[in-house]
Amino acid sequence: MSANNEFCQLSIALCQELVSLSSLSGEEEDVAKALAAAMKANGFDSVDVDRYGNVVGRIKGNQPGPCILFDGHMDTVPVPDPTVWSQAPLGGDIVDGKIYGRGTSDMKGALAAMVGAAAWFAKETGKDFAGEVCVAGGVFEELFEGIAAREVSKAVNPDYVVIGEASELNLKIGQRGRAEIVVETYGVPAHSANPEKGVNAVHMMTTLTRAIEKVAAPQQEVLGKGICVLTDIKSTPYPGASVVPSGCRVTYDRRLLVGETPESVLAPFNEVIAVLQQSDPDFKAKAYFAQGKEKCYTGAAMKGERFFPGWLYDADEPFITNTLAELRAVGGTPEISHYAFCTNGSHYAGEAGIKTIGFGPSRENLAHTIDEHIEIDQLNKATIGYKAIIKALLNTK
Repeated sequence: MSANNEFCQLSIALCQELVSLSSLSGEEEDVAKALAAAMKANGFDSVDVDRYGNVVGRIKGNQPGPCILFDGHMDTVPVPDPTVWSQAPLGGDIVDGKIYGRGTSDMKGALAAMVGAAAWFAKETGKDFAGEVCVAGGVFEELFEGIAAREVSKAVNPDYVVIGEASELNLKIGQRGRAEIVVETYGVPAHSANPEKGVNAVHMMTTLTRAIEKVAAPQQEVLGKGICVLTDIKSTPYPGASVVPSGCRVTYDRRLLVGETPESVLAPFNEVIAVLQQSDPDFKAKAYFAQGKEKCYTGAAMKGERFFPGWLYDADEPFITNTLAELRAVGGTPEISHYAFCTNGSHYAGEAGIKTIGFGPSRENLAHTIDEHIEIDQLNKATIGYKAIIKALLNTK
């Protein structure tokens, strides 16, 4: 199958256009407009923008059947210092067979390939198929994975979801989830000249974090350990001039395994706190999940608890084996594995229980890097691969 047809060229051109438009989280409007325009110009039956600013394009077959949702995100992380890049971060320039720019690998390239593949399938079939193919460009994934996706799945109600995060064209069937856990200790303020008059919340936190570090991480055969990493710490008041701190707050990044619940994840923290409270009547602390609140480019507020579940499917599931066969039939050589990071699959598979796979061009370790780029060969193969996935999933019983 040729990688030089009009739809692979569409993917390349659209990738370049999307990369040329800045789209930090909460500032995706320009990319949303460009994405919607590309969908309307290339055979999508409808294009909608929801209250958060997610763009959803639909191609409907002439018969009822399963709905496939291709999930991508429009937002990118910032470029702290463009002067250290060899190519312009918003240039979308092609050099030595690679498109350079912020978001090429994470994940405007995949999003462009999804549009190209869906348009290709619609034209090739004349829309004579049973089902519906949707492509979503989501907002705020970089800061708030899974939250905006809730709005998309509510509107689309898909039977299958394809996550487009970079996989080097391998098939991903799971991922660890992620939670942000806040732990606070509460002391009594006093002048630092008379520290015995107060209770130092930072000292309490030191004791608490050492105890938490002794808690063994849960483990699963495929996904590995549910690691827990302390990522920040802050005392109150801050800065604390001549005062015993009355409060201390830390945040833990906890990687979640399949089946873990908010209650089971917080339980070890609460147990450690209870033990320390029994041994010291002055010890006061609590643990809870961080709450996020972000303003979308539409003006809407998006908020939610930072608990994003893990998920994993059996490699023998028919929707996975059928997809694997179709990818191989078009010349792909995919291996089955799982993502090392968190994606919108936390909502689709982890929360909503929708059958989900991951397949995307480029390498995971190119995301968020200086000189981020995507190989055109990978982009072309992704366009071909996404079209094969449509065929596989529409024919899965």
